[in-house]
Amino acid sequence: MNESGDARERARFTRLGDVLAGWLQKSGVGERLDEAAIVPEWAERVGPAIAAVTTPLRVSRGTLMVAVRSSAWLMELHMMEREIVRRLNDGRDRGRIERIRFLMSGDGGSPERGGPWRTRK
Repeated sequence: MNESGDARERARFTRLGDVLAGWLQKSGVGERLDEAAIVPEWAERVGPAIAAVTTPLRVSRGTLMVAVRSSAWLMELHMMEREIVRRLNDGRDRGRIERIRFLMSGDGGSPERGGPWRTRK
């Protein structure tokens, strides 16, 4: 095959990454993945004191669910929500967090230990 034939052959193929990126954007899954990316970044963005008493659980439609170890911390974090949301969204164009829902264990445990979780509204 000559050079122009090779170029035409390559033009018929689309890179898998390009196809996947297009599908993620069209389906809305990409936005949800961007939101979920905040969970592993939680400790870095909120600092060691808050990270030590919280566990980010999941993100759903811009709302981050966070488990808190004590009612005192739950109240403190509730008052700090705006500042925490600002820290979480700093430098992010996509997958921004709109609000945080703090949850507390009835037994002071963690979700991994199967403690009953209550929602603070």
